[in-house]
Amino acid sequence: MIYFDNNATTEMAGAAVAAMLPFLSEHYGNPSSAYSFARTSRKAVEEAREKVAGLLGADQPDEVVFTSGGTESDNWAIRGAIAARHGKNKIVTTRVEHEAVRKLCDALEEDGFEVQRLEVDREGMIDLDQLAEAVDERTAVVSMMLANNETGVIFPVEAAAKIVKDRSDALFHVDAVNAAGKVPILGKSSGIDLISVSAHKFHGPKGVGALYIRNGVGLPRQSIGGGQEAGRRAGTEAVHQIVGMGAAAGFVSDVSKMERVQELRDRLERGILETLADTSINGAGSPRIPNTSNVSFAGANGEGILARLNDIGVCVSTGSACNEGTHTVSPVLKAMEVPFDLATSSVRFSLGRMNTEEEVDKVLEELPGIISDLRSAYAAGA
Repeated sequence: MIYFDNNATTEMAGAAVAAMLPFLSEHYGNPSSAYSFARTSRKAVEEAREKVAGLLGADQPDEVVFTSGGTESDNWAIRGAIAARHGKNKIVTTRVEHEAVRKLCDALEEDGFEVQRLEVDREGMIDLDQLAEAVDERTAVVSMMLANNETGVIFPVEAAAKIVKDRSDALFHVDAVNAAGKVPILGKSSGIDLISVSAHKFHGPKGVGALYIRNGVGLPRQSIGGGQEAGRRAGTEAVHQIVGMGAAAGFVSDVSKMERVQELRDRLERGILETLADTSINGAGSPRIPNTSNVSFAGANGEGILARLNDIGVCVSTGSACNEGTHTVSPVLKAMEVPFDLATSSVRFSLGRMNTEEEVDKVLEELPGIISDLRSAYAAGA
């Protein structure tokens, strides 16, 4: 199998698996218990918190709260910001957010909140002047992703944060789920208040994530019950998952190793553009995370390409894994005004640290025949 769908999920790092195993067997103590047997669990949770804080660039480990994943973190950040800025009813976001943000904002709009969605250009980039016009004293929260999960386009979040802080007292949330472990996350004095991440996107286990809450931000509690997570999220900690997330954060902490992944991504793109006419890279004119390539193959169908690649053991996507099976054009490509025929011919290749040159070359060897066959079938049926 060749796995080129790392933006959907990643293979767990061996270090993460090894770190988790003892907490699925002999170290089963509840980290909130007072006796010595539980201290191993408590220490492991706090060591994991330090590693995740390091990955994010947080000033203090206590700025990191463990959650069940990116969706919970996104929802908590936005709903919590609205509650913290009681009386303000405006949300500013973008048209290309992940469903966890986009659909929540849609639901909040139905509940009476004003939602202003920033446009993106043909290369998937936001306009900071439009952000400045959108933010005002009525704004409770601004939420945008650091790196787009479908195109890899990187938003200038630190510049955006400065605009938000200069023009309002709104909280600024960054969805960094598809950026963590690929690019640096949080610069010092960045002005970012809230950051969402998910372990399974950077070689950790599924079902665990984190929300960075900058010290001084009074975000309401996510759940009410015990005093776990400094009283911010009640419920017994999933120690084995948290430990796995911490180990994975350590595994991906050196983002310079993504330079090799970018070389593989660029090798794949060059090969596609050189051997296949009428192909284009969506978002290539903007800064991108090192691993992601969204390619349109004019005259072919994205789902057909996915199926044919699957037949030979190659895993890719036609967009976000949360969108698969909907048979609709990606909202991201639609917002970028990619023509319908090109949007429906697009495939996302998202490489990872485990991939090799040989895998890239194998895909490049097989793609021309697949695309030729699909184009011929499409032309015959047109």
